[in-house]
Amino acid sequence: MRQFRKKCSGMQNLLSAALMAIVCLMTAACGDSSDSSATNLSPTARAAALGENLKVRVEIDANDAAKSGTNCADLGADWASCARGKLILENTGGRSLASGGWTLYVHSIRRILMVEHPAFAWKHITGDLYALTPRAGAFTLGAGERVEVPFVGEYWYQRYSDLLPRAYVVADGNATPAILKHNDTDDETQYVDRIPPSADDAAAFAATPAQVQRARAETAPPSLQQSAARAVPAVLRETAGEGAVQVGGIDLSMAGLTSSQAAALKSRVTTLGLNGAAVRVNGQIVGGALPADIARSGGYRLTIAQSGVNVDSFDAAGLFYGVQTLLSLTPAGGGSVPATTIEDAPRYVYRGMHVDVARNFRQPATLHRLIDQMGAYKLNRLHLHLSDDEGWRIEIPGLPELTDIGAKRCHDLTETKCLLPQLGSGPDNRSGGGYLSRADYVALVRYAADRFVEIIPEIDMPGHSRAAVVSMEARYQRLSALGDTGSASAYRLLDPADTSNATTVQFYDRRSFINPCSAGAQRFASKVIGEIASMHREAGAPLSVWHFGGDEAKNILLGAGFQPLDGTDPGKGHVNLAAQDKPWGRSPQCAALIASGKVASVDELPSMFARQVSQIVHANGIGTMAAWQDGIKHANGPQDFATSSTMVTMWDTIFWGASDTVQTLSSQGYKTVLALPDYLYFDFPYAFDQPERGYYWGSHATDGFKTFSLAPDNLPQNAEIMGDRDGKPFEVTSAGPAPRIEGIQGQAWAEVMRTDQQFEYMVYPRLLALAERAWHRAAWERPYVQGERYKLGDTDKVDKAALAQDWASFLSVVQNRELPKLSRSGAVTRAKLGG
Repeated sequence: MRQFRKKCSGMQNLLSAALMAIVCLMTAACGDSSDSSATNLSPTARAAALGENLKVRVEIDANDAAKSGTNCADLGADWASCARGKLILENTGGRSLASGGWTLYVHSIRRILMVEHPAFAWKHITGDLYALTPRAGAFTLGAGERVEVPFVGEYWYQRYSDLLPRAYVVADGNATPAILKHNDTDDETQYVDRIPPSADDAAAFAATPAQVQRARAETAPPSLQQSAARAVPAVLRETAGEGAVQVGGIDLSMAGLTSSQAAALKSRVTTLGLNGAAVRVNGQIVGGALPADIARSGGYRLTIAQSGVNVDSFDAAGLFYGVQTLLSLTPAGGGSVPATTIEDAPRYVYRGMHVDVARNFRQPATLHRLIDQMGAYKLNRLHLHLSDDEGWRIEIPGLPELTDIGAKRCHDLTETKCLLPQLGSGPDNRSGGGYLSRADYVALVRYAADRFVEIIPEIDMPGHSRAAVVSMEARYQRLSALGDTGSASAYRLLDPADTSNATTVQFYDRRSFINPCSAGAQRFASKVIGEIASMHREAGAPLSVWHFGGDEAKNILLGAGFQPLDGTDPGKGHVNLAAQDKPWGRSPQCAALIASGKVASVDELPSMFARQVSQIVHANGIGTMAAWQDGIKHANGPQDFATSSTMVTMWDTIFWGASDTVQTLSSQGYKTVLALPDYLYFDFPYAFDQPERGYYWGSHATDGFKTFSLAPDNLPQNAEIMGDRDGKPFEVTSAGPAPRIEGIQGQAWAEVMRTDQQFEYMVYPRLLALAERAWHRAAWERPYVQGERYKLGDTDKVDKAALAQDWASFLSVVQNRELPKLSRSGAVTRAKLGG
């Protein structure tokens, strides 16, 4: 009750402030009737009034500002590329708004390089958060009036989702912040007035030979009879039987499944509305008695006959997948399934989906629904990105600050109570906040295991670690204030004497990096890994893979797109390179470590830390450590790490050399999982339309057909089917022997997926195309042959007609049979898979 009264009291205070603001707008009771930001209003009431009446809109004037005279290079733009636009501040109320005494906080996923208005001071706070402060007395906005604030941003703005919502105001520096009512929306079209059309989009619309064949195939879809026998994902082989079986429901008799695994199948049956006359489905594990090519984990033989349905499997996973194939063939609500015998087994051991819950949190119910679909379509690895700069999403007993501070956002410039708002979250966690409690995570692991999905936790280190670093600094300050200096330093993650000047990929400073030279770093890693491993054991699914992360521990201003201030290259931005440091470049702790000879340079610190963490992983009984490819770039190979195997998640695009990268990683002995951005990043737009959500640095359009067309075992082949991110041809020639691939993985990064509904729209139904390629090798995928060259519009080795016909078959089944099932599950889906 005490907590309830406290919350109610806080709500009353906010309501009182809001009511006061409204009264002030309608009357002269609060001071000057012409100025709703009058100084005799309380700061909270002034902020509330501004939040009610100030509207911010955005117009982008030019995406290649250099061509119109802007010196992007002198502004320090990467590759001398910048755009011009303007913020339009408009008074929508009936009373005047005066400048002075308040600050507007806005988000920008592009670096703001310049603001051109004498009435405003502009400051980068951290990450994507900027402060725009009007000079006192500089202007007054009357009712309906507006002021335009020109700005220059790095790169370009080509999608509405490039421009983030929930600008907010703070009066007198420390008052309660107020979100601008008109910008409190996830519909970017409500505040983005204009974005210039992109020449890249127009060029990429040019039809490729594969797209021409695809269009022809889609005009002559397969017959209903052909579709009825087609499962998703496709099976290895099948032999048609006589007649058909009416499936209204399913009565399972599965000796090899646990009760909870059987219950998971029954739950799927219920979701699909199979509540009618039940068909008896018998199953047994027969192991090596199956044909050799399906006698492996997940392999099965499914016999559907009028006399009954039977599953013979290699193991329990095969029993589960055999029933899921039957459910795939069964229409939602029940219906006729052709008699057939199917022999099937997975293409890859690793069939994954990655979900970033750190940038914007995903609710447990949404993750459960995703696991349901992964199990249904035979995906078996859920890679959870549990930490990043913008959030920490799992409770760790003994380290409460990780979730008390790292899992929420508010306007606290000291960041001792929370992280500052990011990614359009607003100062009150309207998006972005939340975490999995220990009980939530245990339940999630158990739920996934019942559906033969293994959860792979990732705690990203040493880069992308700001949420952890800031949280542990708050812990340090709290315990230091109590005089417990020993405990305070135990999990401190930075060197307090480090003065390195660095800007990260997403515009944070050195507090984005765990300092691998600090004593607290290994201690922290050991604590977190041990606690999460304990959760897996409690769930009955011991942890077998730990993902270290390891990506992007760098200063972007030291990249190839920049030059010194006296540089002469017109295609690079001018930066004072002498003022820039590599991560930990000015850390005394790291300088001492390098001087000791234990590591050669700061460049090798991430890989050194990865090796140290691998020892902790091994000590916790975890057999495999995984990392993003840049997390192991200074290692000699898997032998450098303490675990029995090392897995690499590879995120090169094909047009930037993925074929060579996978060849190198495979030859070194790493287990390699393809996470190709140009095919498998589901945070990229489906299509070229400006309102389509998503980042697009690796692909302007990734529809279901593009994902479906991926040939993972022969990456050069893909250069004949699709162009680069702008649709332009490029060529790849296979070099060296065929690489070994552990599997493939879809990615759902969350920077512009603020809500669970946006997440599901981006993931479904592309997830089904991912499952198709992860489970089944298509006939049109050419074998890898050393020295073969491929180029769009030049070579003609791939059977594009076969690809198109396979796509048309898949598309017909998805649209007519699988989308209704997704709808029954409650998932939000894009209505079309193909574009």
